[in-house]
Amino acid sequence: MAPAGALLLGYLLGSIPFGVLLTRAAGAGDLRQIGSGNIGATNVLRTGRKGLAAATLLLDMAKGAVAVLIAATFLPGTDALAATAAFIGHCYPVWLKFRGGKGVATLMGVVLALYWPSGLVYAAVWLGLLATVRISSVSGMAAAVSAPVSAAFFGRIDLVLMLLALALIVLWKHRENIDRLLSGSEPRVGSKRG
Repeated sequence: MAPAGALLLGYLLGSIPFGVLLTRAAGAGDLRQIGSGNIGATNVLRTGRKGLAAATLLLDMAKGAVAVLIAATFLPGTDALAATAAFIGHCYPVWLKFRGGKGVATLMGVVLALYWPSGLVYAAVWLGLLATVRISSVSGMAAAVSAPVSAAFFGRIDLVLMLLALALIVLWKHRENIDRLLSGSEPRVGSKRG
């Protein structure tokens, strides 16, 4: 029962669409009709409300981390299952007809909770590229890819395959961004384009 409980816990926590809930509560409209239509913090930023974007980022990270920590505490040995389910819940939430976010913030929360040294690498790659390149998709995809690489480097081989699978989902969710990057039309942070 523990694995099923971890999967359910992770999915339900991960599927909470904080970006949609916060923008709606703040009177900023339906986030899915703004900018790229994505439910993550980058698109919340396009509403012009930096506080809401920061809150979305932190809450999307927190739901991934909390799922892992609860599973590790109450359902020992199931933390990786809860992590995976939380990430999948964010990307494919039942409440939004399985049209969720791209998973970058939730994956960071998951990685921090599973193995914090890899989480620090993830954060450094994400924030470092965001500050220099200023293209959210580039920094997010690179951070996601850094997770299995850093886990392997630090000897956490038990996490590598799972983190690789989640990183590949992040890349898949960014396929339209990749097309725009190749065509030179991907917007930089602060742009109002979708």
